[in-house]
Amino acid sequence: MFRIWGKLVKDNRLLQDAVIINENAETRTAKVLSALDALCLQFDLGIPIWLDVNIRDFQKHAKTRFTQDSFMEPIGFDFLEFEVIEED
Repeated sequence: MFRIWGKLVKDNRLLQDAVIINENAETRTAKVLSALDALCLQFDLGIPIWLDVNIRDFQKHAKTRFTQDSFMEPIGFDFLEFEVIEED
């Protein structure tokens, strides 16, 4: 099982969160990108751009934060935190 936890945070307060579960036989990268798409659809957001800092953080910690720099449109929160919480 592959689970991703996504959280929208503003002023250190949790606005929304969701867990995306993927049990398909895809590559890890495909599962991550699919989960990000699903979270953004659920939160009604545009899909963020993976900047170098996001890639490094995700490779090192299986977690990253997407701030305004990663989005094309203005956002009403401080960051979207994206974290792998379970991986087979």
